[in-house]
Amino acid sequence: MTDGDRSPLFLPVIYVGGLVFGLGLAVSGMARPEVVLDFLQFEDFGLLFVMGGAAVVTGVTFALATRYLDRAPLTATEYTRRVKEFDRNVVVGGTVFGVGWGLSGICPGAAYASFGVGNYPILWAIGGMFLGAYAHGYARSFAGDNTGGN
Repeated sequence: MTDGDRSPLFLPVIYVGGLVFGLGLAVSGMARPEVVLDFLQFEDFGLLFVMGGAAVVTGVTFALATRYLDRAPLTATEYTRRVKEFDRNVVVGGTVFGVGWGLSGICPGAAYASFGVGNYPILWAIGGMFLGAYAHGYARSFAGDNTGGN
């Protein structure tokens, strides 16, 4: 598919979706690392309700969209299931993400929202995410694995 096949609303909808996501994280308080760390220590279960609400909305949307629409409205691509093998890369990636999340209390999406609400020291974590992604790409280029994780 080329960019010409996409709706002209594709990028604006992506940007608005990101803004709504960030605003939701900020308003719910989930952009604050202390809240996430309290959740991981079983002291505050607010994150469970935020994530559960998001999962319900996403599940209903995908169930209805794939049932009543034959193509995605903004990209005109057919709905297909993307199957990812459960391999070493999935385990290592999940472990790195989980350890980073547990130690810092922040994940990539929430990091940007946290910066947006004035948590400027979070730039250290964002810098670390960029360095980690760069190191991962660099290591994979030497390993001969250019699949990009797909």
